[in-house]
Amino acid sequence: MNYYQDVTLLPDSTVPLDFLWQKVYQQIHIALVDNQSQQGESPIAVAFPEYGSVGFRLGKKIRLHANTQGELEQLDVAKWLARLADYVHIKSIQQAPAQSVFVSYIRRHVKGKSRIEADMQKKAQLWSAKTGQSLEFSLAVLSKSKPKANNRLPFIWVESLHAKNTEGSGRPFPLFIERVMATSEQKGPFNCYGLSQVANGSDLIATVPHF
Repeated sequence: MNYYQDVTLLPDSTVPLDFLWQKVYQQIHIALVDNQSQQGESPIAVAFPEYGSVGFRLGKKIRLHANTQGELEQLDVAKWLARLADYVHIKSIQQAPAQSVFVSYIRRHVKGKSRIEADMQKKAQLWSAKTGQSLEFSLAVLSKSKPKANNRLPFIWVESLHAKNTEGSGRPFPLFIERVMATSEQKGPFNCYGLSQVANGSDLIATVPHF
């Protein structure tokens, strides 16, 4: 990833940062889908240089990475964010500095407390029917291995264009994003959210330079 372009979000009293993230990232998702390869992969990666910030944990900046300047020019992010021009500052395309620090940004599927409770109830009912034990006993046993809700990861509300096109449903969902530190640069595919994804079953995931 030799080139990058920064987009800084400019919230105000009428447009809070989390709402602005939702609108900006949705447009970027649409742009990446429009520029995807035949394999459904994105030549553009997304990074969050202010990840872990106090308040909204993704910060106020989104960074687009590409192997060539032409790929970012073809994406033309300013066109996709034209309706939000008053709320974003888009810098020119720059060559990435030489880096020895690399990270991956990946999607995590996180269950909320209500989803965990519903899953536990269903498992207990199945186990109770299978073993003949009471539902209360089954719940008590299963609670020893009950997963905890992990909602500390930052997330953005987005709509999946794939689901909208195939299922006719574009209901927003929380896209939880985790930053993973890498020991070295790793080539690989990015999805149409600009996030790293596992390639061919490997544990290695694509990286972007961190600066």
